[in-house]
Amino acid sequence: MTDSAGSTEAPTPIDKRWGMSRRRLFGAVGAGADLAGTCALVGRATAPESSSTQADVVAFRGEHQAGIVTPAQDRMHFVAFDVTTDSRADLEALLRQWTEMAERMTVGAEATPNGAVGEGTYAPPSDTGEALGLAASQMTLTIGFGPSLFHDRFGLASKKPVALEELPHFPADNLDPARSGGDIAIQACANDPQVAVHAIRNLARVAFGTASVRWSQLGFGRTSSTSTTQDTPRNLFGFTGGTNNIKAEEPGVLDDHAWVDPGDDQEWMGGGAYLVSRRIRMLIEQWDRIALGEQENVIGRFKGSGAPLSGNTEFDELDLDSKKVHDPVIPVDAHVRLASAQELGGIQILRRGYNFTDGSDGFGHLDAGLFFIAYCRNPQEQFVPMQLNLARHDGLNEYIQHVGSALFACPPGLAEGEYWGQGLFS
Repeated sequence: MTDSAGSTEAPTPIDKRWGMSRRRLFGAVGAGADLAGTCALVGRATAPESSSTQADVVAFRGEHQAGIVTPAQDRMHFVAFDVTTDSRADLEALLRQWTEMAERMTVGAEATPNGAVGEGTYAPPSDTGEALGLAASQMTLTIGFGPSLFHDRFGLASKKPVALEELPHFPADNLDPARSGGDIAIQACANDPQVAVHAIRNLARVAFGTASVRWSQLGFGRTSSTSTTQDTPRNLFGFTGGTNNIKAEEPGVLDDHAWVDPGDDQEWMGGGAYLVSRRIRMLIEQWDRIALGEQENVIGRFKGSGAPLSGNTEFDELDLDSKKVHDPVIPVDAHVRLASAQELGGIQILRRGYNFTDGSDGFGHLDAGLFFIAYCRNPQEQFVPMQLNLARHDGLNEYIQHVGSALFACPPGLAEGEYWGQGLFS
């Protein structure tokens, strides 16, 4: 397994405590066992070895939540929930249940013990079953809490961090309320889309009566790298994205720009991070009709090499002062200039976005773009000034629209025996 520091461990069997593995159960059913016989078989099984190896698994518990600096997987299913109950006890019970299920699913086990076959013919199964036979695929599940969760109904107002304020309406925003906000978010990332979808489906299923899905987004093809072990990917405009992104191998930079310090505000957020999500529609057809030179000037990089217009290779530092005749080599409205730490007085964020395509818009145009995800220590001091600078001056605005937006506070990682959101209820 390659960890965030790039070290490698030989694959070994994972912890056996989770009951019958997906693959073993799938094999039992495929061998011709009828439903009743399969139930009896599963009921007698006690902690067999899982089919997933250590290389398939990202640790669920630790100092920080997985899925933030974890080397970005290839697929994502992101969901925002509205809590539909006014019962604090029911909300806490759901978070406990979700934690137990999430930990099981991230090691390749079913959402609940013996879940896919259920208790018998007349009861629905407690695992939907579409991930039977699939490995854990390095899935991570990351939870965050929105500003609206801290309203009066759960007695959590005193726990709300100052930085967890609704994002402002930025110039040119065209936000759809049905794709924005939410009380709770869960980000599932994996190298197999069915594994990620299975996780969100099962968490949403057990939430019935306590929380309901407000909106969700599927993503493919990461648009940034979170580790030096990864190449820089490309977005749907064909350009490399996140070349200068913060990496897992930069602990000092992460401490300064991503991880919340316990002394920043709320102690329960110490070691956590704030998650900003933005659904950015790319006007694909319009972009595809403009000349290559114009595309490169809008972005500020060469399309082929990914190098800045002021350099020769992808990782050359931006030279914002370089000029050709009287004009800057990197135009004043170029995206990379306006989003750069040099331009923003040292501001940096950890990007973790994904491409998306959601069919067409009914007018023959692709509904496609970037599902932007960023983690930061203080969104009001990092993301807001960055986005204001882009919204006011970025030449890319002619080819994109921001149509969804949300902000969530992601608590730190869990110690053994802890559950998601425990700091809110203690």
